[in-house]
Amino acid sequence: MDDRAPRVFADVADCVEATLARVGKRIVLCAAIGAGKPVALLNEFWRRAVADTSIDLTILTGLTLAKPRGKSELERRLVAPMAARIFGDGPDPAWLEPLHASALPANVHVHEFFFEPGAWLGSAQAQQSYASINYTHVARSAAALGANVVAQQIALRPDASGGRASLGTNPDVTTDLLVLLDERRRDGHPFAYIGQVNDHMPFMFGRAEVPASRFDFIVDDPREYRELFCPPNLPISTADHAIALTASMLIRDGGTIQIGIGELGDAIVYAMILRHRENALWRHVLADTGLGPRFAAEQAALGGDAPFEHGLYAVTEMFVDGFLDLYRAGILKRCVEPDGALLHGAFMLGPRAFYQELRAMPDAERALFRMMPVSFTNELLGPEWDLKIAQRRDARFINSTMMATLGGAVVSDGLADGRVVSGVGGQYNFVAQAHSLPGGRSLIALRATRDNHGRIESNIRFGYGHVTIPRHLRDIVLTEYGVADLRARTDAEVAAAMLDIADSRFQPGLLAEAQRAGKLPADYRIRDQHRRNLPAALDAALAPHRAAGYFGELPYGTDLTAEELRLGRALKHLKARAESWSGRLSIAARLLRPLPRDPAVAPLLARMGLATPRGLRERLMRRIVAAAL
Repeated sequence: MDDRAPRVFADVADCVEATLARVGKRIVLCAAIGAGKPVALLNEFWRRAVADTSIDLTILTGLTLAKPRGKSELERRLVAPMAARIFGDGPDPAWLEPLHASALPANVHVHEFFFEPGAWLGSAQAQQSYASINYTHVARSAAALGANVVAQQIALRPDASGGRASLGTNPDVTTDLLVLLDERRRDGHPFAYIGQVNDHMPFMFGRAEVPASRFDFIVDDPREYRELFCPPNLPISTADHAIALTASMLIRDGGTIQIGIGELGDAIVYAMILRHRENALWRHVLADTGLGPRFAAEQAALGGDAPFEHGLYAVTEMFVDGFLDLYRAGILKRCVEPDGALLHGAFMLGPRAFYQELRAMPDAERALFRMMPVSFTNELLGPEWDLKIAQRRDARFINSTMMATLGGAVVSDGLADGRVVSGVGGQYNFVAQAHSLPGGRSLIALRATRDNHGRIESNIRFGYGHVTIPRHLRDIVLTEYGVADLRARTDAEVAAAMLDIADSRFQPGLLAEAQRAGKLPADYRIRDQHRRNLPAALDAALAPHRAAGYFGELPYGTDLTAEELRLGRALKHLKARAESWSGRLSIAARLLRPLPRDPAVAPLLARMGLATPRGLRERLMRRIVAAAL
């Protein structure tokens, strides 16, 4: 690092030209993940490499996001208008389409350590170039691979002293990586650190704030001041609401919280606010669902049932909009020393309103939410060990998973055939932290079942051919049917606890497998109170509360319209039905019926561009949509 002013460019093309002149034609480019990725800049590097095969371009990154396009024509008709309206006006990464087709040029390589979940299962090239790296090890790995360009979007505040910059959404890896690369720079290795200015980027404090002189090059082109990638809130299912109710019982007042993005994170925030603001109702719902009575011992030992009088502090890999909801509700209010933060986060992602609210905050208020490297949020090791332990008392780290076994192992990132669904990210870090922190616990949230091409399957398995969190790190697993506290338990106790929170349609088969393997006695019987774990029972328990206005699908609203939500559900159901012969026959029978006269269907067909179909193809698509609805 030095105090020289960075070179400022008004166009990404000029910046790329200067970078090639500095580091040469072998580019190993480490780019921020998610919303911090400087896509316009990366696309220019891509274009140069495609046009000039003497350039060898390697992109090291994770969570590369793009606006949804849809695979079928019906999906495209649904998602194209809303993608343009909802997901921001930034460009999509130019290399995604060739990578999906496993057709990257020979001189371009893309290595991701975390995939957009499920997006790359069909790309052999993406699967082969995936790098399984713990989030806290990404900086070390990028340095070892010879990273000579680091790039991300930034917020910039010019001043007489040269200006201040903020890494905004993404100090996560960059902060640690630059420390390693500074050593290489001092040894004479050419290197370029590039910031692409975006006035939509919130100016975040903590270790995200750096002098502008930290950068070698800055691109400041107002044409590229684009909205950050902003996925909308999605509907919360009954299962997610029930899991969240269970989680809310286990959070200790005065403690520490970590949650993630998505419907489950939103549901957990909703349940916590209900516990805090309408405590009597919250207790009533726990009683109605049976979660409170069945797991009273776990609640008493691990959590609480009172409002959050002392409040919580958050340390989280991902800073999501739910934390602002907890802040406004008066739950996120425990400031920690020495910086007075309510939250330490490593990267940010959320809907448009999330970024807007942060930008609109006064600096002093925004400084309560401090952005840090993952070496701080995800790790205990290091010179701040004592500080972190003091801050992170009674920690509850809540992460989700795809599957879990009767042995307590967790499957979060891949399939038994070796294909990668997403990545380990920081899940291992927070599980390991929970085992190391006094009073800390890891809560793994799991939907008990899933719909696999129209067939309901259990997400609790006896065993599985891939593991993300091994069973020796088992702690707490939550499903919509309750709590399995697995820490320090024997294999038989673990299997029994997991059976207690499995869907009852699959309990007999799972029990038989455990007994055949000798993990449970031949005469073991699942207790009666856990043998009615069925979706219909949860729906019935929540029905009167939903009628009173609680536990809605979208308690925090969404950028999606009601029409888009209904069409999305209908097409998803149609796609699932089409996976089986019986489903296809059912669809065929519906296509033969007259078009519905329901006036509510007409605007939905219009939204799909099928109100007045042209030609046989569109008439058939109109019938398919009507059948789905």
